[in-house]
Amino acid sequence: MSIWQRFPNVATSLAKAGSVIGFLRGLAGGDRAPDPQNSIAFTIGLIALSAKMAKSDGVVTTDEVDAFNQVMRVAADDAERVRQVFDLAKQDVAGFDSYARQIADLLAGDRVVLLQVLEGLFVVAAADGVLHEREEEFLREVSDIFAIPPTEFRYVRALFVRDAGNPYEILGIAPSSSDADIKARHRKLVIQVHPDRLSGEGQGHELIEAANRKLAAINAAFDTLRKERGF
Repeated sequence: MSIWQRFPNVATSLAKAGSVIGFLRGLAGGDRAPDPQNSIAFTIGLIALSAKMAKSDGVVTTDEVDAFNQVMRVAADDAERVRQVFDLAKQDVAGFDSYARQIADLLAGDRVVLLQVLEGLFVVAAADGVLHEREEEFLREVSDIFAIPPTEFRYVRALFVRDAGNPYEILGIAPSSSDADIKARHRKLVIQVHPDRLSGEGQGHELIEAANRKLAAINAAFDTLRKERGF
């Protein structure tokens, strides 16, 4: 069942609240959902945070909207409600930190899922082929709110932003590593991030899409080193 079918009055409640964050604050007063990733608060918070991120460089591009739709994989029946939330949130960047804190609170420090949310935001940010400095500042602040260490932020950034141009950084391994070490590291990362694992755990489409993007970056970095080293 669609989450919007479980919460049929979302559009009316949003209109009465006057803003997404006002609606989320109303939801925060209730009991915590047993599965926060399938709660309306998490869904709307994720849509709103994505919209704010897209707006952070001043312009929401078609590429960013398309990337968001691909990451969320919105069902046709839900498309209008999702568009309403996205359009309301994308008007400006104000309050994005509140959305980030709402998601962090709902996930209660679940580091794995928080990283996946950050990766999903990078999918949208990198959709137009450029990471604007205001987009990067936005993502860094969200990462700080999520309590993601700077080293892990740099690792995620390297997977989506090619200006680093360093396959060793993408794989998280030193240039002095042996061929065997690189192969072992690649195998380990593929197992960790493979989207089939997330699918088996029942994760949502948006997280699986981010895993696909991450796996592609890891494989591309490995192929670069394999060709350079000739193994």
